[in-house]
Amino acid sequence: MADTAYSPGLRTGVVLTGAGTAGAYHAGALRAIAESGIRVDVVAAHGAGALTALASAVDGGPRVWDPAGPWTDARLHHAYRWRPALRVAWGGLLACFLLLLSPLVVLILAAAIYALATLAGLVSLTGVSTALVGWYSAALAWLFDPPMMPTIVPRLLVLGVLVIAGVLVAASWRAARVEGSRRRRVGAFWWRLLSWPLDATEPSAIALDLLWQQVHGASSDKLPVAEALGRRYVDVLTDNFGEPGFHEVLIGVHDIDARRDVVGAVLSASGRAAIETSRGGLDDRAGEIVDFTGPQRDMLAGFLAGAFRLPVVTAPAVVAYGADDYWRGERHRVCDRPDLVSRLVGEIAALGVEQIILIGPAPRAARPHGIRATPIGLRARMGELVRSLESAALTDAVAVAASRCSSVFVVRPDHNPIGPFDFAGVYDESSDRLRTVAELMQQGYADAYHRLIEPMVAAADASETIG
Repeated sequence: MADTAYSPGLRTGVVLTGAGTAGAYHAGALRAIAESGIRVDVVAAHGAGALTALASAVDGGPRVWDPAGPWTDARLHHAYRWRPALRVAWGGLLACFLLLLSPLVVLILAAAIYALATLAGLVSLTGVSTALVGWYSAALAWLFDPPMMPTIVPRLLVLGVLVIAGVLVAASWRAARVEGSRRRRVGAFWWRLLSWPLDATEPSAIALDLLWQQVHGASSDKLPVAEALGRRYVDVLTDNFGEPGFHEVLIGVHDIDARRDVVGAVLSASGRAAIETSRGGLDDRAGEIVDFTGPQRDMLAGFLAGAFRLPVVTAPAVVAYGADDYWRGERHRVCDRPDLVSRLVGEIAALGVEQIILIGPAPRAARPHGIRATPIGLRARMGELVRSLESAALTDAVAVAASRCSSVFVVRPDHNPIGPFDFAGVYDESSDRLRTVAELMQQGYADAYHRLIEPMVAAADASETIG
């Protein structure tokens, strides 16, 4: 709901917050904003909103909110699943457990056959009883004479354990190469084998693919390396500043190694000057701002990948700073953080934004007797925690925005059962049906009209009537 009336003459910024499926909600809301004719001067985002922000900044919004666009891509059904190594290990452990129980299962079946043979003898079914006893004796002879079961089962168990260990070791070695083999690690070796539980490969790949389709023009080349993609994107945006559909953009990630939030931006000359002078009391302000319009444009793809990495549950993305940067060529790990939304609000306020539109899929805080059923699965519980943190962060960001800008507009749902990881849809106990990501996109569209555009139209009509 709008805090004050919208004014087309004021500089307007949009902030997108939320992880995973939040991107679909952002896309629907931005579609409504585009259709209404609201002029957007700058878009800031973190998490899943990074893709939508970067695409919309180069007039690529229609690709993002297209019904056959990235947020309904079938590949996303596998997004944020348990890592392949952990799925293989879990399947192997289950197979080993069943194999360990196999002697007991055999004995239970043998006892059942013997009981059936005895019952057949009691009811004068001598032929049936004799046949069952024969099968029983043959089965025991085949399993234990020679001792097949006592020798085969232990060997299969050892083989299964070796396979599981081999898969975990191979996955740990591969993760070490991706994150940087020279980085020192501390901790017990089994934590290196288990590594990060969830895999964020699919959303990162889809995001890079979409941006390349948007900026590659008439070129028939395939997706280039991440550095080349970043350069091409920045060239397209900076060459079209001031044109309809092109505007400034900021992306926020959390730098784990620096222990601070970092904002990457593609800004106009005046915007770069404003953001460099903001928060002037910090001597290391250069360590918190990455200007993609300069040599650091190679890092844009790394920021986009890091935006889809959630703290604790997914492996962070690795970005390499240039030798002349503040970090002197270091390689840092970056990921998303729910509270980044407040930092982004502060940054775009420093750019002279006077009106802020906050968009996020996290519902408002629960009211008394509004507590819902607790999910059982560990992955679902992770999603529940992420969504709860996002809800609190969005509420805090509204307060920060109100203190920095003249007008604040919030687009968020009253009810959203789809968690950050539920790309395949989720059962909604309130409506007793399956809710899909496509419906979440449509919900973002409807919420934007209901909470943002319709109040603006009503306020404009009232102003004309009074005039």
